[in-house]
Amino acid sequence: MTSFKQLEGLCERLYWLIRLRWIAAASVFFTVLLAGHIFKFSLPAFDLYAASTTLGVYNLVFFVLLKSIKGKESFVIVNRIANSQISLDLLSLAVLIHFSGGIENPFLFYFIFHMIIASVLLSKRASFLQATFAVLLFSIMVSLEYFAVLPHYCLKKFIIHDQQHNLTYISGVSFVFISTLYIAVYMATSISGRLKQREKVLGEANLQLEEKDRIKSEYVLRVTHGIKEHLSAIQGCLEPVSGGITGELNAKQFDLVQRAVRRTAKLMSFVKALLQITRIKLSKEMKMEYFSLRDSCLEAINDTSAKAKAKFISVNFTMEPGIGPIRAAREYIQETLTDLLVNSIKYTPPRGKIDVGLRNRGSVILIEIADTGIGIPKNELPRIFEEFYRASNAQVAERDGTGLGLSIAKRVVEMHSGRIWIESEEGKGTKLNIELPK
Repeated sequence: MTSFKQLEGLCERLYWLIRLRWIAAASVFFTVLLAGHIFKFSLPAFDLYAASTTLGVYNLVFFVLLKSIKGKESFVIVNRIANSQISLDLLSLAVLIHFSGGIENPFLFYFIFHMIIASVLLSKRASFLQATFAVLLFSIMVSLEYFAVLPHYCLKKFIIHDQQHNLTYISGVSFVFISTLYIAVYMATSISGRLKQREKVLGEANLQLEEKDRIKSEYVLRVTHGIKEHLSAIQGCLEPVSGGITGELNAKQFDLVQRAVRRTAKLMSFVKALLQITRIKLSKEMKMEYFSLRDSCLEAINDTSAKAKAKFISVNFTMEPGIGPIRAAREYIQETLTDLLVNSIKYTPPRGKIDVGLRNRGSVILIEIADTGIGIPKNELPRIFEEFYRASNAQVAERDGTGLGLSIAKRVVEMHSGRIWIESEEGKGTKLNIELPK
C-alpha cells in the first residue's frame, strides 16, 4: 500500500522531470543550430527541430495532465504517467540519435541517464522493462541503418569513415552500450530500493512518534486543565482575603497573603501558556478569516500600553502602503502579537523604544518588532524557539518566565505556512521578524 507521502514524492519527481525536459528540448534546438551554422555538420535540421518541438509539446501535455489531477491523484494513474514519460523520452532520444549519426553519435550513452531516472521513479521491474525497451529501440535503429532500410546520417568531420556497416564496431559499441544500460539500472534500483525501504521505516517511526506526542499532549492538556481549575479556586479564596473583605489583616498577614497572590498569579500564567501550546499542538484546523493586520497590531499596542508607560517605553507603529486584509486565524495572530510585545517590554530597560512595522514583501507580509532591549547572546540564538528555553541574560533580568512565549509564536506562524526568525545583538536590542503569506 502506497502512503500519501510516497505519492506526493512521486508527483514532485515527475514535476522535476518535466523541468528537465524543458531544458532538454531547448538544448536540442540550440545544439542543432550550432552544429549546422558553426560546425557545419550536414544534418537533417528540419527533422531534428521537429523532434525537439514534439518533445516540448508532449512535455506540456504531461504538465497540464498533472495539474488537472491535482488533489485527486492515485498511485496507479501517477505511475502510468511516469512510465509513459520515460517511454516517450526513450523514443524521442532514439529518433534524435538516428537523425544525428546513429551508432556514431556519442550522445548514444544519454540513454543511461534515462535509465537512472527510471530507476528513481519506477519499480525495479518497470525499470528493467524500460531498459529492455531502450535496448529494443537501439537494436531496431542500428539494424535498420545496417540493412539500409533507414538512411544513415553520417557525422562527417567528426567520424572519418562511416561506421553503420562496420559489424565489429557495431558489435563492440552495442555490447558496451547494452551491458552499461543494465548495470546502470541494477545499481540505481538497488540503491533506490534501499533508500525507499529506509524512507518507509523512518516514515513509520515518525508516525509512531507523532502518535506518542499526541497522547502526551492530550494527557498534559487534561492535567493542566485540572491544575488551572484548582488555581482559580485558590485565587478566588485569596482575593477577598487580600482585599480585606474577610477582615483586616496585620502587616505580617498582609505580606504573606500578597506573596501567595503573586505566586499564584505567576503559576496561573505558566499554566495558561502550557495550555495554549498544548491546544495548538492538538489542533487540526484553525478558523481562518480575512482581517486587518494593521488593526491587530494597533490593538496589541493598545493592550500593552499600560506596561510600556510604566517603564516610559515609547512604542511606534509604521505600515507600508499596499497592505490589505490577510487570511489567517485572527485570534491566534492577535494573541501572538500581544505576547511578543509584552516580551519586548519586559526585556527593554526603562526609557527604551519599540518599533512595530508592517512591510509589503510581494507574496508575504513582514511583521517587524524591534526593541532596544537586553538582546540575546549570539551562541544562544539557535535555541531561542525551544520550549521552556530562556536566554541566560533573560533569566538574570527577569527571574519569572515560562520560556514558552517564542515557541508558541513559532507554532502559530508555522501553522499559517509562515516563517519567524530573530536578529539580535546582546546589549543593543532584538528584532523579531514574522512573514505571513497574503
